[in-house]
Amino acid sequence: MTHAVADQPTVEFGHVEHVTVHFDDLDAMGILHNARYAVLLERALTPYWTERGLAYRGTATPPDLFHAVREFTITYRAPIAATGPVAVHFWLEHFGTSSAEYAFQFRSVDGDTVHAEGRRAIVRLDPATLRPAPWTEAARAVAATLLRPAATSA
Repeated sequence: MTHAVADQPTVEFGHVEHVTVHFDDLDAMGILHNARYAVLLERALTPYWTERGLAYRGTATPPDLFHAVREFTITYRAPIAATGPVAVHFWLEHFGTSSAEYAFQFRSVDGDTVHAEGRRAIVRLDPATLRPAPWTEAARAVAATLLRPAATSA
C-alpha cells in the first residue's frame, strides 16, 4: 500500500515512492523487521510499473512481469523504528536482454536519513520453459525512465 505525500522529493534519476510501515511490520524490538524491506521494495516498484501499463491482471498479465529475483542484497544503516511512511528511492543500474538490476535506498520522508540501501537483480523468464527470455519493447520503454544516466543497457 502506498502512502500519498504532497511533497514528493525531486531526484536526479529513478523514482521515489512512499510506502507505509505498519505495526505488524515491526519486530519484537519495535523496529522494521529485516525481511520486510524486500516486501516494501516490491510495494514501491509495483505502482510505478502499474501506472505505466504493466500490471498484474491474471491471465492478461504482461509477459515482462513473469520474472524471478536472482539476487537481493541490502545494507542496513539506521533502523526504522516507527509506523508510517518511508521513502523508497529506486532506479535501474542495468537493463539487459533478459535481466535487470535495481538499486534502492530506504530513506526518511524528508530524505535526511538513509535507513538501508541495496540491489535487486531480476531475470525475465519464459513461462513455459522457465528459461531467460527477452524483455518486450513495452518494458524497455518503462525501464528507460528508471535508468541512472551513467547506467548502460546491453
